[in-house]
Amino acid sequence: MERKISIENTQSQMRRGILEFCILSIIRRGEAYPSNIVEEMKAAQLQVLEGTLYPLLTRLKNAGMLTYRWVESNSGPPRKYFSLTEEGTVFYKQLEDTWDELANAVNALKNKDDSLPPLTDTQNEN
Repeated sequence: MERKISIENTQSQMRRGILEFCILSIIRRGEAYPSNIVEEMKAAQLQVLEGTLYPLLTRLKNAGMLTYRWVESNSGPPRKYFSLTEEGTVFYKQLEDTWDELANAVNALKNKDDSLPPLTDTQNEN
């Protein structure tokens, strides 16, 4: 039975794979409040829901990548501001290196103009 590939599913998987890196890219610039992260992601045309963001921030905090501090708010409850730990900074740099390698490789393949060589008879058998 042939299965169809859903473009929406593939797009979602691609976005999910880079979500952590994008969030850490925002936080590395300084303390960040979750709604600010959501706004920056939207401005970059990457949608993330707070229901997705909070568990990810908690997971990163529990893994020692993030720390947070509470800040009193004039308009409601105290706010939790996140920042990278030293371990988080090292982790971010590793993700950044990986992203650069992947982006360069994908762009090299995507932008290559020459055609593939014709198949030989032995290649046709596979």
